[in-house]
Amino acid sequence: MYTTINDCRIYYEVHGKDDGEMIFFIHGAPGLGDCRADRKAFAPLEETHKLVFLDMRGSGRSEEKPPYTHEQWAADIDELRKQLNVDKIVIHGGSYGGYMALEYVTRYPQHVSHVMLRDTKPGSDRQDVATKRALEADLPGLTEDELVRMFAGEMRSNEELKSVFFALQPLYTVEYDPVVAKEKIDSIYYHYETHNFAFSVNQPTFNLRDKLPAIDVPVLVSVGRHDWITPVDASEEIASLIPRSELVIYENSGHSPHIEENERYLSRVRQFLAK
Repeated sequence: MYTTINDCRIYYEVHGKDDGEMIFFIHGAPGLGDCRADRKAFAPLEETHKLVFLDMRGSGRSEEKPPYTHEQWAADIDELRKQLNVDKIVIHGGSYGGYMALEYVTRYPQHVSHVMLRDTKPGSDRQDVATKRALEADLPGLTEDELVRMFAGEMRSNEELKSVFFALQPLYTVEYDPVVAKEKIDSIYYHYETHNFAFSVNQPTFNLRDKLPAIDVPVLVSVGRHDWITPVDASEEIASLIPRSELVIYENSGHSPHIEENERYLSRVRQFLAK
């Protein structure tokens, strides 16, 4: 369904138990991501919780309407919270969505009861490590120029963004299936201008390290052992900076343990929320 949030048409879904604790799921990859993967991965939680999924401004089925700043995205999340008439939410963010979960809890701490982070970072550094890993993988169909421009937010079209993202797919999972990867790539709603803004404007200055020690709610930090783009040490750093945090490393996962080790991931989420 759609709603208007801060003068932007936003796609969202609400599922689950009417009186259940509300969990907001924030997807990653601005301009590439949307809520469908989380909707599928977390569906079993509908039995006990109310689940809210949204395509962020400029991504998925939502309207392309700048600005695509962290401030604006956090304000959009909070406006949807208000529209759903709930005071406190649990927030789950994966990858770039983890940035936004951290941005939200540091900007609107009074409206958060728990935070769950998946394969994310406390700041925009470590990109050189990801670039090095991708180049060392010698992936077919990917040039160094394309990779550098993707990380710099200099994609020239949706077609180029699609091509580069497809070439990178073998790095994302422990068990790579080219058929599944092709289906995923073909199903994406591409918004290269959103991607470019996120990587050229937001990323260079993103750093929440100084704010993390003030987070005073329980935080679950999860990461796949083989994550190439948001490595384990980034999650270890987040956990070391947040007082009430716990770290879980998924040994048989890359960037998406909520999919690659779904049952174990959901089990840890249930344990965390039951405390």
